[in-house]
Parts: sequence; C-alpha cells; structure tokens
Amino acid sequence: MATPVIQGPRIQLRPARASDREERRALGHAPEVARGFGVTMLQPAEMTAESADAWFARLSAEAHAWVIDLGGRFIGTLTLHSFVRADSRASLAVAIFDASLLGQGIGTEAVALAVRHAFEELDLHRLSIRVLASNTRAVRCYEKCGFKVEGRERESARVGDSWEDDLTMGLLREEWLTASAT
Repeated sequence: MATPVIQGPRIQLRPARASDREERRALGHAPEVARGFGVTMLQPAEMTAESADAWFARLSAEAHAWVIDLGGRFIGTLTLHSFVRADSRASLAVAIFDASLLGQGIGTEAVALAVRHAFEELDLHRLSIRVLASNTRAVRCYEKCGFKVEGRERESARVGDSWEDDLTMGLLREEWLTASAT
C-alpha cells in the first residue's frame, strides 16, 4: 500500500521525494533540535551528503513514513513504526528539523494527523511513543494529542556525560474516539 498524502490545516504529511534529501541537508543539525533526541551540541553542524543519503534511504524504506511539508517546504518527518499486527499496535516518532518552527504547534498538528490515520485507516488499537523526560515541549505535544505517560525508565538514555529518564507514553483508540467526540 502506498503512503497516502494527509492534509492538515497548515501542513501536509506526504511521502518523501528526492528533493527532500537536499532540503534535509540544508537544515543541518540545530543544537535545540538535537537536544530533543538526546544529542548535546554547542554549535549548529552541517549534514554531510553521505548522511543525507543514508537518512533518505532509511526514511524511504519505512512503509509508514511521511515528510512534514509546510507550504511546499520540507521541515520534518513522522513515522509509524514497530508494528505488532497481532496486537494492533505501533509506535510513533516525529521530528521537526527547522528549529525556527519549534513551539508553533506544527508537531502537534502532525501527530494529530498521524493518530487519526493510525486509528481510522490502519485500524490500530494502540499507539506508543518513547521520549526523553526532559523534552518537555514534545511531552506537551503528545499530551495535547491524547497520549498519557505510562511509565518512566530511570536513567535509560545517555545524554552527553549524564543519564536521563525516558518516558513511555500511550494512546488507545477508545480514548482517542472519546476525546474526538467531545
């Protein structure tokens, strides 16, 4: 099944295209974005052509992967992954690579679109997310979309020279349906 285009009020989730490789490379690695993934950077860093090629190959290989497109411009990615068909569940990952767009609700819109797709089109029962506890912006985004903190893995992520906690967050289809009805 081809990855569908999902249109939102401001953004579009769409399959990756070759031009996204260069747009991703141009965005490079912003310290504020990298911090959300548990990477400590003091200065912005360029993305090599080889890294951009590898990123594009990984994204293109995912069956349920989208580029987050804002006004015709690549700004991030969203994937549904780690499917367990017998349990009708999957995990979700989202990234906004343009640091100037963080905190504007774009990630929340992208997650909400993917959640709707997962429950309505893929007929999943459950979605889960793993996020650094210190990534409060992401935690708020997921909570706005209905996810609940289900557990904390203490000191499970090495970030620079220290250990940080990871949160596991989950959303059940029934919870989403109830919240969507109100």
